[in-house]
Amino acid sequence: MLPVALLLLLCACAVGVLLLSDLVGAIFLLSCYSFFLALLWTFWGAADVAFTEAVVGAGASTVFFLLALFQMSPVARTRKLRFRHGAAFLSLGALGLLLFLGVDFPFFGAAGSPAHLHVSPAYILRAMSQMKTPNLVTAILADYRGFDTLIETAVIFTAGVACLLILEGKRGPSAR
Repeated sequence: MLPVALLLLLCACAVGVLLLSDLVGAIFLLSCYSFFLALLWTFWGAADVAFTEAVVGAGASTVFFLLALFQMSPVARTRKLRFRHGAAFLSLGALGLLLFLGVDFPFFGAAGSPAHLHVSPAYILRAMSQMKTPNLVTAILADYRGFDTLIETAVIFTAGVACLLILEGKRGPSAR
């Protein structure tokens, strides 16, 4: 019941962001969206993804959006809503509905899920001999998924540098 309520809150936040003309309010709704998504990831047992979503989605991106918004003129802080692309919104909604109805995830903790049948036994049986790491969690995160973690860190670093360059560019060369 809780995941359904969180998914409904996510949809309400997404629609609210689209319909809200005040950009500050839209930024706070995006932050709420990330918060609810972090709660959903926590409920599903993905604490690392939930923590990343809370820090990057609800925290850092909200701050960067607000910093960028307050560097704009007050007139530009509101937007005129134009819904000329109704077909795009309808097709996007239909696609979302198809994805929601077509996803066939196993139940949480189900013994017959692919992760329990193939991935987990391989990690448990081979971690000590392949990685020489006595802690299974460290072996999975640092050894088996080290390259994945490195790429995620590089993406976040690149996004941060891009935000800093955008915010620095608003000041111009005379402000330095």
